[in-house]
Amino acid sequence: MKASDVMSTALVTIPADATIVAAARILLEHHISGAPVVNDEGGLVGIVTEGDLFRRCEIGTEPDPLQRSPGCLLYPETARPFIKSHAQKVKEIMTCDVVRVFEDTPLPRVAALLDLKKIKRMPIMRDGKIVGIVSRADLLRALVGTAETLRTD
Repeated sequence: MKASDVMSTALVTIPADATIVAAARILLEHHISGAPVVNDEGGLVGIVTEGDLFRRCEIGTEPDPLQRSPGCLLYPETARPFIKSHAQKVKEIMTCDVVRVFEDTPLPRVAALLDLKKIKRMPIMRDGKIVGIVSRADLLRALVGTAETLRTD
């Protein structure tokens, strides 16, 4: 099997200029925990997940109360959590270095990358465009489908 055999093609994407609240609303409306972030031309520029969104100053869940001070911006190890908890746009908090593969990538390679990189979803590319996404749930569906096929034979 390869990535194209299990990928979800009903893509939900989030514009890079979307607000944090708009991104959260999209994830909730579609019952997904993360989505690719695209630029105005539809090109993949990042990925945003629930994990990027739930530590927010608006609801008092930022990582460390001591980081509420703008003085934390002087140190890289404290600046990123502060920025993520106070940012207003998706492009300010998204993961930019997205692990991605192509449609013909063997499924064992996809699973190995998900495990190695400790990620839950991976965009699938063709000719520089995102054409699908493989999540852990897609791999579980493949497992169940294979088991059901074997049972009926």
